[in-house]
Amino acid sequence: MFDDVAAKYDRTNDVLSLGQARLWRRAVADAVGAVAGQRILDLGAGTGTSSLPFLEAGADVVPCDFSIGMLTEGKGRHPELALTAGDATRLPFADESFDAVTISFALRNVQEHEVAMREMLRVTKPGGKLVICEFSTPTWTPLRTVYTEYLMRALPPVATKVSSNPEAYVYLAESIRAWPDQPALAAELQQAGWTKVAWRNLTGGIVALHRGFKAP
Repeated sequence: MFDDVAAKYDRTNDVLSLGQARLWRRAVADAVGAVAGQRILDLGAGTGTSSLPFLEAGADVVPCDFSIGMLTEGKGRHPELALTAGDATRLPFADESFDAVTISFALRNVQEHEVAMREMLRVTKPGGKLVICEFSTPTWTPLRTVYTEYLMRALPPVATKVSSNPEAYVYLAESIRAWPDQPALAAELQQAGWTKVAWRNLTGGIVALHRGFKAP
């Protein structure tokens, strides 16, 4: 499915998010706070767009994704990135390889996301950080109602006009509705072994940033 949408993926995201996707990516970069000399794993990186801020900060970033189609598209656009194929539940990296791990709008697509949380912990150095950016549950009831209507009614016809695979965005709407809310995801992170877990809402809770640390 993601192979099919790779060519127009970034443009479609900008349209469907009403331009918010770029702001969310910036929030992720700020939360990770990468600096020169650090090694960052950007999991579910797709075409590599989300990895560029880490590269610009001077960090050694490894964009990793399960979709070969996404990686192929990304390699054509960003040959400077070390795009890597990998399964989030069986990461092809050694223990304690990264100073920080981040995953944006991709954990929801991992069938066994609890396993992925433990794998991300395994490859993170002691004291290292995890930042998850994912669709979540709006905190204001009127916004939640409007958002749900947008997902189920407006998103599919818009996707039909701008995406190469509109059916993929029907899946997107359904997967967002089924995803745990902010406290539930935080609890899962704690169960996976992450410490100091917290979250911050973006765009009224339509998106949430979850943060955790690996114990020193």
